[in-house]
Amino acid sequence: MEWILLIEQMIPQMLMIAAPIMIAGLGGIMSERSGIVNIALEGIMLFGAFAAGAIVILFESFGWFSQAPWLSLIVAAIAGGIFSLILAVSTITFSADHTIAGTAVNLIAAGITIYFTQIIFNQQRTVAYKRGFRKMVVPYLSEIPLIGGFFRGVYPTIFVAVLLVLFIWFVLFKTPFGLRLRSCGENPHASASMGIDVIKTRYLAVFISGLLAGLAGGMIVLTVDTQFTISSIHGLGFISVAAVIFGKWNPFGLLGASLFFGLSQTIGIYANRIPLIQSLPTQLFSALPYALTVIALLVFSGKSVGPKAAGEIYDVSKR
Repeated sequence: MEWILLIEQMIPQMLMIAAPIMIAGLGGIMSERSGIVNIALEGIMLFGAFAAGAIVILFESFGWFSQAPWLSLIVAAIAGGIFSLILAVSTITFSADHTIAGTAVNLIAAGITIYFTQIIFNQQRTVAYKRGFRKMVVPYLSEIPLIGGFFRGVYPTIFVAVLLVLFIWFVLFKTPFGLRLRSCGENPHASASMGIDVIKTRYLAVFISGLLAGLAGGMIVLTVDTQFTISSIHGLGFISVAAVIFGKWNPFGLLGASLFFGLSQTIGIYANRIPLIQSLPTQLFSALPYALTVIALLVFSGKSVGPKAAGEIYDVSKR
């Protein structure tokens, strides 16, 4: 009974951590399926987190306490989409190396968010909000032993994440737009010969990627934290990149990978309550999620085959 109780307590924590990884990873899938490698998820999430953390204070000042978190997520998504255009312009219009451009976006995000918080709040963080997302209980389903942990004491963000997984899978594999987007990531020149506007499609894919990453960043601030700080994302963007590879660029594979990384962080939090490992150093469990990320990349990166043209510079003259 103690094990069941512990597991039921760990599940909501795992889902809370997995939700933003899942959504940011979906953004990575959309971008890379079109041929643009997006390692800037960390920076875009950071910018979205700043937007959510700053605007939720404004909405609360209007007295919109129940609507503020949801409206803040919309603002975070829009902010992430706009910020991602830096990556799109660099890689698509100016043909910059995708890895270098993504690294630059991450560095810009770190600097610009600190600058804005210092200007607006006179400190390197936002003011703490009064009320973010509230945990919820799903009637009847929450009463099922063990499985009930997935529906009791969870944030609504996990249900948003799962719905987005289903939606993105449908868009990618069941719609003409998804077929065109995937073709741009496999063979852009062949796609162009069939009348597909590769540049427009890639711009749209990166923008959608930014919307999702910004949304994920906003979720972290409004669930995990009580305010935005420079360490709000703490590497979850890079873990999302790993989850994309681990999940083989498929939304359902990403779903499993996100839960895996969410579980690894949760084990670190509850390690002192797990008999088999509670005597081990706590520092070990702080490093566990990142160690598992490296291990997963080493084990699965060789077996995972991404879009053929991902990371390649698209030159119209070479058709």
